[in-house]
Amino acid sequence: MSRLQHKTAVVTGASSGIGCGIAGAFASEGAHVIVNYNRSEQAARQLVAEIKEQGGQASAVQADISRQDGIDRLLEKAQTLLGDIDIWVNNAGADILTGENSAADDQQKLQQLIAVDLMGTINCCWSVVPLMQNRGRGVIINMSWDLAIHGFAGRNPQMFAAVKAGVLGFSKSLARTCAPDVRVNVLAPGWIQTAFADEAMAGDYYQARIKEIPMQRFGLADDVARAAVYLASDEAAYITAEVLNINGGLV
Repeated sequence: MSRLQHKTAVVTGASSGIGCGIAGAFASEGAHVIVNYNRSEQAARQLVAEIKEQGGQASAVQADISRQDGIDRLLEKAQTLLGDIDIWVNNAGADILTGENSAADDQQKLQQLIAVDLMGTINCCWSVVPLMQNRGRGVIINMSWDLAIHGFAGRNPQMFAAVKAGVLGFSKSLARTCAPDVRVNVLAPGWIQTAFADEAMAGDYYQARIKEIPMQRFGLADDVARAAVYLASDEAAYITAEVLNINGGLV
């Protein structure tokens, strides 16, 4: 039997990268999935179509989780489409490294990271936890960064580490607050083969990062997705307030 059979799940920022991998993995394990996106409607709808072609259940829902009214909209739509919500994954994150946002100044980048990655995660949790507590069960998975505690040199990493360390600390406190009814865990991916790796990490810099990783490769979205399936499933029923590094042994 599939590990998430008859479960319902919301994955924020699921139109690409790690979020796309998690949503697809959840659906393949039997969950009915909400694929949340902000601007990438075509990619989100393509993922939903692929899930349905493979016999899964999914719906795309637009919402900007940096805004409380966006979170409220996502929660309302999810309840309408799913009924109860068993699993919530806070994967959405601000992209300050590629596209037009890479040219933003430090204050703009920091504000985006705080609004989406930190406040978005906190406010999503605060919104969905009461619903889960009323049912007496639920699973939340938040996304941090393996180098948030270890550290990594550079201005962008400083901002990213500060915000993702905040997500980690919040998640551990939330887990203690809403146990035993709701389990809260954290995934902390390392270097993952995403758009940033493909577009901005060429040549010597890319090879230098690989040399630092004991497994001698970047991770894949599927590597993170498989860990998310485990934490969301009943196999992890006695696991809460934990951080799982998906980084090939780097940290």
